[in-house]
Order: sequence, then structure tokens, then C-alpha cells
Amino acid sequence: MSWTEVVIEIARDHAEALSDALMEAGALSVSVEDADEGTADEKPLFGEPGMTPTEAAWDRSRVVALTDVDADQAAIVAEAAAAIKLPSAPAFTTRAVDDADWVRLTQSQFEPIHIGKNIWVVPSWHDAPDPSALVLELDPGLAFGTGSHPTTRLCMEWLEAHPAPGKTVLDYGCGSGILAMVASKLGAGEIAGVDIDPQAIESARANAVRNDCAQIEYFLPDQFAQSSHAQQRYDTVVANILSSPLKLMAPMLSGRVAPGGSLILSGVLERQAEEVAAAYAPFIKLGVWAEQDGWVALHGQLGSETAPPPRTPRAE
Repeated sequence: MSWTEVVIEIARDHAEALSDALMEAGALSVSVEDADEGTADEKPLFGEPGMTPTEAAWDRSRVVALTDVDADQAAIVAEAAAAIKLPSAPAFTTRAVDDADWVRLTQSQFEPIHIGKNIWVVPSWHDAPDPSALVLELDPGLAFGTGSHPTTRLCMEWLEAHPAPGKTVLDYGCGSGILAMVASKLGAGEIAGVDIDPQAIESARANAVRNDCAQIEYFLPDQFAQSSHAQQRYDTVVANILSSPLKLMAPMLSGRVAPGGSLILSGVLERQAEEVAAAYAPFIKLGVWAEQDGWVALHGQLGSETAPPPRTPRAE
């Protein structure tokens, strides 16, 4: 069986609405991509807390709709355009998609990833290249964090370079739970992970069990606020999110760091490092620890005389 993809370039304001309308008009699936991907204008974008659907798109978006090969693509596009009241149907191109063994094809795109000196992230369909290394079995899924993105790698490398046996760790914005699991494998004691996405929490808990890290506790923000951790400070606080929420959470995250403890932030572009550090300056001095592919990890250590009181995060 074969399919046909319909490719439409459209302004940011219409990308999300057009995607929904294409599905209603008969598309089998729809994705939104950066139309400037692979050029100097390419812009990293991940959904941030508080983003509207319109904001979670690119200025020049590419909408790609998968249709049956014998479908009337022009009619689908026209119906979708009319549904969202565009003045006319947008121009589009088509491309053939041949049948394939999608499971094998997807698996072939995810090989074991070597991180730092001695960490391997290995999909379940592969054997670990070095069984004696720190090995995490992790399949790509719904939650962010497989070790392929520079921000995740930076945080993992920091944790590997600063092992703290028996110390407490908070992974805020935990996604797949990968950072908490690295800390666990390196001997950390009490570990908590927090994320606003229920699917991420479900994924993190399953990953922890799979990797014999079942002692890690994962929470939604409201659960965390009502738990025994509500006023706890941690020896290590790591947050791999994005610059905007990181700046908003400066008082709360700083307040979670124990005197003498470390705060590690990533999800920050190199050009954003100064403004993020400035947001934390009243609480803790941050500097760039390392950089990869235009992303940075910021690190700071909290002095006992400057420790702010912990603040309980509000549920999203």
C-alpha cells in the first residue's frame, strides 16, 4: 500500500487550525514542521508551559498531511481551508510515500547513544555496546529525554562529572526521567522528579522500573506540593526545560537548593544564557558550565548565607 503526503507552507497563525481542519477533511495524520529547517533561519522550538497552540509553531510553518494515494488531495485542502475561513485554498505540493516495514524503519533510526565518558542510552531492541558501562534502556516515546538532544546530554555529562553518592537530587521537568535515572545509577540517595505532563510522569515511572531505579519518586506539581518533599531542599537540582519557564521559576528552583548544593539548568540557547543567569542572580550566581551545538548548561553553587526559603510550585 502507498500514500501521498500533501505539503503546505503557511503562516504561523494558521498552522494549528489548518492541521485540525485537514484531519477533519480526511487526512490520516498531520504534522507541523519548521519551513526553514536546514537553513540559517531554522529555530529550535519545543512546547513551553503556558504556550497557546498558535505560539507553539514556527513563523513559517510547513504542514504535512498524509492521505490515501487515491484521495482527492485538492478537495481535502480546499475543504480544510474553507473550514478555517481562509480566503482561498493554499498552494500545496505532493510526494509519494511507499509502503515500508515501519517498525523496523523506526527502530533503525535509533541506535545506542554514547554520552560523556561511560554512559550508554540503549533502545530495547539493541544490546548494550559496553555492558560494564552505565547503561540506561530507554525507547523513544511520548516524553522528552532520550539523550539525543544536546540539552539532555549536557545535564547527563554534568551529573557524571559530579557524582554524589548518597546525596539528594531533584529533577524538575523530568520528562522521560532520564536525568533522575542517571543520578540513581551514580549512587544518589533520595531522588524526586517533577513534570507538568501526566504522560511524562507515567513514562518516567515505567522507565525507572525497567532500569532498576524504582526508588525514584515522580510527581505532578500539585502532588509534589502535597508530598513530604514540599519543603525539602536538595543537594542537586537539575532542570532541563526552556529559558522562559526557567526564568519564571528562578525563585522556586533556587529555593529548592540546599546550602552548598548545586543548581544545573539547560534548555538554554547560548544567546539566552546571560538573561537566564540574570533572573537567578538575586538567589545564586550561575555561569556556563559547557556548550553543545548552540545550547548551554548553566551551573551555580548556593552559599549557605544566601539560601532562599523553598517555595512550593503551583500546579499548572
